[in-house]
Amino acid sequence: MNTLAATEGRPGMDLLSRYAECMVWLARYLERIENLARLIDVTETFVRTGNSANAWQSIIDINADRTRFAAFSPLVSAETVIAFYVTARDNPNSIVSLAHAARENARSVRPMISTEMWTHLNMFTNFLRGLTAEQAHYSRIAALCARIKQECQTQAGITEGTLYRDQAWQFYMIGRAIERADQITRLIDIKYHALLPPEAQIGSAVDASQWTAVLRSAAGYHAFRRLLARDLTPATVSGFLLKNEGFPRSLATALRQLSASLTALRTDYNLRHAAHITERVEQVRAILIGQTIEQIIIRGLHEFMDWVQVELQAIQVEVGNSFWPDLTPESAFSGQQQSQA
Repeated sequence: MNTLAATEGRPGMDLLSRYAECMVWLARYLERIENLARLIDVTETFVRTGNSANAWQSIIDINADRTRFAAFSPLVSAETVIAFYVTARDNPNSIVSLAHAARENARSVRPMISTEMWTHLNMFTNFLRGLTAEQAHYSRIAALCARIKQECQTQAGITEGTLYRDQAWQFYMIGRAIERADQITRLIDIKYHALLPPEAQIGSAVDASQWTAVLRSAAGYHAFRRLLARDLTPATVSGFLLKNEGFPRSLATALRQLSASLTALRTDYNLRHAAHITERVEQVRAILIGQTIEQIIIRGLHEFMDWVQVELQAIQVEVGNSFWPDLTPESAFSGQQQSQA
């Protein structure tokens, strides 16, 4: 049974490798549930106001689920997309499936998490796992998404306030940071290249409404308006979501947190495997910091987002190979079940 060794002076803080894996994926699944609920909620509002005819397709594209969705339904509509991403149990990226995976990971690390954290998560995921098609009907989806977002945020607050700051915490933060970086790059990439109708011009009213929807999908609308209230353009929104280190869900903030947690594993717990992964994260950070958003757009925003996605996938693989190399898919509910990185 693999154990991650602790440094001298920290007795009793060794962490089983399977616990480390479960903490990473627990964080990723919970973050993904909240992101998906927010994306569905914003899309429903966006479509209801008549701003876009292809917004539901964008959810499929962001999650890279075109093939899986085509097998589920030949028609892309509000009803089919909501069913696919909320209650479809054979879709590993649905909220119901993610809730099941989150609970199983939490159950596996029950000795590591607080009673408060487990109690709320258990009640929340049981609620999600029991969702019916009627509860997730299009007419009720806004209220359901609001509850899911609130429960996820409550869970995040309980975790922040009760989870002990040891190796388990650092692996949890690694999972959260990777998931946030993954989701923000997918969101920007799909918006920039798929959501804007071909006949619309950059800077038009349609374009502005879509970029407002992107900000709301990333929970960044109010923060953006505080900084750039009168400068809503593709470049300013993309720059904010990618490079602003004051916004908790930006790519820059996620990479900084990822680097900090990996550094803590190396310096505080003598887990030297983290060193080469930290170097890779820092290389991505340096390339992001070293360019303006205008330069990124000119050189190819899609190409840059695609490169970041490849790097995030490689970082996730390196984390797994370094800290739980001998675990099989049956030994923990890992992200191998998911289609995303």
